[in-house]
Amino acid sequence: MIKAMITCFVAFSLLSAGFAQRSDDQYRKPLKEVLTALEKRYGITIKYQEEQVKDKWLNYATWRFRADVDETLKNVLAPLDLKVNKEGDKKYKLKEYEYYRWEVKDGWDYLDQLASQYHDQASWEKRKAAIRPELFQALKLSPLPEAPSSKPILTKKRTFDGYSVQNFALEIMPGLYINGSIYRPAKAKKKNALVLSPDGHWGDHRYRKDAQIRCAMTAKMGAVAVSYDLFAWGESLLQFESTDHRKSLALTVQTLGAIRILDFVLASGDIDPERVAICGGSGGGSHAVLMTALDDRITLSIPVVSLSSYFYGGCPCESGLPIHASAGGTNNVELAAMAAPRPQLVISDGRDWTAHMPEHDFGYLQTIYGYYGKQANVANVHLPADGHDFGYSKRQPVYEFLAQHFKLDTKGLRSEAGEYDESGCTVERKEALYTFGTNGEKLPAHAVRGYENLEKLFQN
Repeated sequence: MIKAMITCFVAFSLLSAGFAQRSDDQYRKPLKEVLTALEKRYGITIKYQEEQVKDKWLNYATWRFRADVDETLKNVLAPLDLKVNKEGDKKYKLKEYEYYRWEVKDGWDYLDQLASQYHDQASWEKRKAAIRPELFQALKLSPLPEAPSSKPILTKKRTFDGYSVQNFALEIMPGLYINGSIYRPAKAKKKNALVLSPDGHWGDHRYRKDAQIRCAMTAKMGAVAVSYDLFAWGESLLQFESTDHRKSLALTVQTLGAIRILDFVLASGDIDPERVAICGGSGGGSHAVLMTALDDRITLSIPVVSLSSYFYGGCPCESGLPIHASAGGTNNVELAAMAAPRPQLVISDGRDWTAHMPEHDFGYLQTIYGYYGKQANVANVHLPADGHDFGYSKRQPVYEFLAQHFKLDTKGLRSEAGEYDESGCTVERKEALYTFGTNGEKLPAHAVRGYENLEKLFQN
């Protein structure tokens, strides 16, 4: 009796002291074993790579099982930052959980909630005034860092059919450079339209054939086009590792770089300040939306295959800082609405997160533009059979929108059927678009190198 009482007292004391359960008391199982159990119980197939499940364990695994297979999969995988995509009847594929991608209806509902805060131009302007300063704060650009006094580094111009190309490097903070190329019309005017041309995460970025063609055609139509590198891509790799692109300051550097480029090009005196556009695809589209929300010097915006109320941008260079927490919370479509009443063309397709643009998000944009009586200034070209690229089917409406609003000259560039002839554009090898030489030998000696040194610039 006494022995039993002692045993009970000890057990009670351990529980009262918050004695933690041992790992084997938590029904801890390897994830691979749990996936096998799921397949057997629900008659499904889950595809995965071995490295996705290696060394991953789950506590109370079977306690998370429910009657509904989809609910069960969420319960099991969410604690491990994993999810599945459905690929057919009872077929699933394991993926990393995407915090930046919501269910379609969730995105729509949130946009509706945001829209309930304003109902006319005055209330919308009040909302914009609350969002913008918090964007700058989230970007670590409030106040803007002082611009270096150094002059832009420029290469010799290369002349082609109807346009020229000149590479540049701008020092945007001490030792921090952004590089790109300027495409100018052969017959430049005293005041030319300007198109900033950031790009997304497609291979070879701004050196790609379609990226060069788009800038060359823009110049042939009579506008100055400026193409520039993503952070830790292109010549930025002379200063940083490619893995640094997926760190939060990528968003800050790319935004500051675009602001400095605008400063530089507008100071040249040959740009019409009433005709300043930004046009980018994918991550470059997210960049275009953000820049237009931040900078009133941009008078026209074209985000391509990027804009969605249920997608926040899958790279830290789009969503790696809390810009979407600004003014109590926002999303990319509300940020795009900050362009109003400035002309804006949204190009969407049927095979990515822009697939539902005409069904909900575009109607929201039309409402905001309607507050200014400028509903005709916002347009959507939706290509349901297209995928996530910047092919000719996307470039054509870009050319048309720029020509319409900036009064550019397309004479000699279009067939009788209205198709644009891009054959007169020269696609250069990527080394020709470098400013610092083929092997980076011209990079200034004081250039910042390494992400840890970049962080120090923002700590001062």
